[in-house]
Amino acid sequence: MIIEIFGILVSIFGILMSIGYFPQAYKIYKNKDAKGISIISYLIFFVGCLVWLIYGALLQDFHIIISFVVGVIGSFLVLVLALKYK
Repeated sequence: MIIEIFGILVSIFGILMSIGYFPQAYKIYKNKDAKGISIISYLIFFVGCLVWLIYGALLQDFHIIISFVVGVIGSFLVLVLALKYK
């Protein structure tokens, strides 16, 4: 019972944390400016999220997969937009 509840919490908070990339991507897109954005940092975030996503897929762990698929998309968007508008 506790493991199931914790799994749900992990999914919810993983998604919430990963959603944090999207406001940054929107700001870069809206302003057409990425001066204050560290491309190295977002590259590390992207690779880290991707590794976790692959790990979750290998384990077939839905909670890890759902948490990090959002992070991969969000960090990739920031990275691409930062490279475009740098």
